[in-house]
Amino acid sequence: MQKVWNIIKEAIKGVDPILFGCATLLSVISILTIWGAVDNFGMSKLKMQVAIFIVGIFVTVAISFVDYRVIVDKLWLYMLIGSILLLVITLLFGSSGENRETANRSWLMIPGTGFMIQPSEFIKFTFICTFAKHLFTVQDQINKPLNVLLLGLHAGLIVGLILISGDLGVALVYLAIIAVMLFCAGLHPGYFAGIALLLVLISPYLWEHLSDYQQQRILIGFNPESDPLGYGMQPLLSRDAIAAGGLAGKGLFDGYYYEILPASHTDFIYATVCEKFGFLGGAVVIIIFMVMVVRIFMIARTASRSDFGGLICVGIGGMLVAQILLNVGMCFAMLPVIGITLPLLSCGGSSMLATFMMLGLLHNVYSHSAAIRAEARDTLDLDISPNNS
Repeated sequence: MQKVWNIIKEAIKGVDPILFGCATLLSVISILTIWGAVDNFGMSKLKMQVAIFIVGIFVTVAISFVDYRVIVDKLWLYMLIGSILLLVITLLFGSSGENRETANRSWLMIPGTGFMIQPSEFIKFTFICTFAKHLFTVQDQINKPLNVLLLGLHAGLIVGLILISGDLGVALVYLAIIAVMLFCAGLHPGYFAGIALLLVLISPYLWEHLSDYQQQRILIGFNPESDPLGYGMQPLLSRDAIAAGGLAGKGLFDGYYYEILPASHTDFIYATVCEKFGFLGGAVVIIIFMVMVVRIFMIARTASRSDFGGLICVGIGGMLVAQILLNVGMCFAMLPVIGITLPLLSCGGSSMLATFMMLGLLHNVYSHSAAIRAEARDTLDLDISPNNS
């Protein structure tokens, strides 16, 4: 029993208290919001959110306890191949999910369980690990054309398969992850300019291959008032829900707009939070996210430069920033509705569990970086001790 307790204490030591506190607060706000709307959302969604939160905590601690360097060094190739195969399987046998208007194939039924997962959410974990490993391997020669080409192939395989499945929103998040990681790894600005120019040149081709639904969502997304009873209705209802909350909100069990707002428990959970808890509640959510993101980049800055831990951190940080900006922009009717969840708040097992897995990686980098710094201090103390002078 003492041995088990010692293992638990060691695992807890490896958890960054600020990140853990932020994740817990956001999850509690999510559970409270869903509880306050349970008559509309259904008890099953509340139970799932609570269950995923509890499982997520254990998963976070478990991942933080195993050295990320050992995992990635030994498994990176299997992670990459497995990610590609899973996306191909999803493309062939996947569906658009339950009660969804879109025609994308992003969801996969787990045989014999009745549960559906969104593989692209979990592949964020493996992609960030493998891409960080790839970047670290070529870090001294990252700007050589061959290395840039191979990095592009690595990223392009994953993003390309997600785009083929029709999930534009998730693909944009992956592009943000890639851009942040490449920038922090030292890719020359000229390459970024070249990529931007290439995207501009091929944008007409990409636009033609978007579905009618996606095109209308994008066009009307920047001006929802042009189609208030059609594609613009969802973002306009979201904005009305936020405005209806006022300063302090309608109350946990009150509110109206979230009941008629499609996806008010998933993509538009922030609008539901604001209607129930008001501007103050919405501001608290944004502040918690800001603290979390700043803390992630602080961990990245202090991570050991002898491995790829810092690159993992900036990848996860870039993912969070992209998802928060896109999701909140959708809720305020300022950006197109492209199906982006708000991390740890949106109701959904795949998104929440995948986020906890990535938090486990962050805790892992934090704990091992702290251990390396402590070891370095001890070595320095020994070197300058009177006995060695």
